[in-house]
Amino acid sequence: MLAASILQKGTMKFTNVPIIQDVVCMVGILESIGCQCCWDKNTLEVNASQITGARIRKADMEKMRSSILVMGSLLGRQGQAVTWYPGGCSIGSRPIDLHLSAFLSLGARVWEEDGRMEALAPALKGAEISFPYPSVGATENALLASVLAQGETLILGAAMEPEIISLCRLLNQMGGKIEGIGTSTLRVQGVEELYGTEFAVPGDRIAAGTYLIAAAATEGDVRILGAAWEDMEEVVQVLREAGAKVERIPDSSGEGGGIALSMKGRPRAMKLSTSPYPGFPTDLQSPMLAWLSRGEGISQVEETVFEARFKTVGELWHMGAEIQVQGNHAEICGIHRLKGARVRAWDLRGGAALVTAALAAQGETVISDCQYIERGYEDICRDIQTLNGVICWC
Repeated sequence: MLAASILQKGTMKFTNVPIIQDVVCMVGILESIGCQCCWDKNTLEVNASQITGARIRKADMEKMRSSILVMGSLLGRQGQAVTWYPGGCSIGSRPIDLHLSAFLSLGARVWEEDGRMEALAPALKGAEISFPYPSVGATENALLASVLAQGETLILGAAMEPEIISLCRLLNQMGGKIEGIGTSTLRVQGVEELYGTEFAVPGDRIAAGTYLIAAAATEGDVRILGAAWEDMEEVVQVLREAGAKVERIPDSSGEGGGIALSMKGRPRAMKLSTSPYPGFPTDLQSPMLAWLSRGEGISQVEETVFEARFKTVGELWHMGAEIQVQGNHAEICGIHRLKGARVRAWDLRGGAALVTAALAAQGETVISDCQYIERGYEDICRDIQTLNGVICWC
């Protein structure tokens, strides 16, 4: 959504913005090319009337994966984009060939050399883009590049995540013409100009899922307000299968709607496989792994999205977990109680998984390299303390 603000020449106003490191990093990228950004608590205004360049610094690109999304927007606005291979968490290979192939389909010329990427397209033209895999980032970049392209673009095999739906709705609110929202086929009719607007950022389903799993791991109760039930049906099903009681808080409740969970006892053994939406999200695999570590019986987890998602297993071993990994499969022999230990966060969701494990463990756990966790949770200590967890920065 922040990348989309580049496509208009006025002011965007975003509300309900999480103050997390990835947002701060993206704001820095926008400011580096001439945008004026103004914070007011969880409201962020982006004035993109004076874009002064199309080159993103290497240091900014290396901070996070989603920095690659400015490439599609810069092509649409400036006809040029000069970036570097993006960084982010070490959770496996995440090639950007699908992004670049989408740009090529729209008529851009692309060069790559020593991690530097340049795309040039004085006039993007609508085309058919077919993805062999429903990549979220590639779908977003295709949308950002095609919304101002000449003619019609057909995106086949598009990702269907709620984040894609939100981006499409935002672009349409800005004056774009996108059809097929929520399906794997998106039809984009290029427009000449987009306009500034005000948009409320939806609640984060992964943050909501993290806190639901943490509450279940501690045999507790939680009400997550603002969590979209319809976006988390597969997560709810998995939680119920493991033994949690999960109910929908209706919009008419006076609390704005959300999800309520209560859990007693250890989770039941189960088989779990990640997959693109509407399947179980890979971003919640690590927290589930931590919870199932103290389950009843033997559970099996298959990771089909990122091959290095099991890095956190080594840290869970320090806490007494009995997990064996072979390829993209993990077998978890549940134990009654994990134990506190000194562990290290290797990535964003792995760090959240260690918080989940620590809350359910006996004794104190110290987690290092928590800067990864700050990338995706506004204040995880505040939120856990609100739920009566004993946690603090040290």
